[in-house]
Amino acid sequence: MEFLHAMIRVKDIEKSIKFYSELLEMKMVREKQLDDCTLYFLTDKNGIVQIELTYNDETPKDGYEVGTGFGHFAFSVESMDEFTKKLQKTEYKYLYEPYKLSSTGSTIAFIKDPDGYEIELIEKRG
Repeated sequence: MEFLHAMIRVKDIEKSIKFYSELLEMKMVREKQLDDCTLYFLTDKNGIVQIELTYNDETPKDGYEVGTGFGHFAFSVESMDEFTKKLQKTEYKYLYEPYKLSSTGSTIAFIKDPDGYEIELIEKRG
């Protein structure tokens, strides 16, 4: 058995695709039209992990409630400094600024995607 993907519903598909492809460097691998929605599959640079962005034909005006059950997605970054420079060129800001975990030496930070889903960024050390 293998984990295939995680799905989230999005309000503005262009904005979401831009966020995941340009800022988080995911690549669109497939698009599938269903009766009431379109599914967009993006994968990481190794082609292993996928996110399915679901854009419903009848999307609520204010988008979707993220809820309390979902935590976050986690992405590794080569350099938090380089990611910060990239982030500063966008409309997005850190939810939690980068900070070092004393237990591991890793640096982590959090941002939110266009729909409010949290993204953890991890720069591993050692």
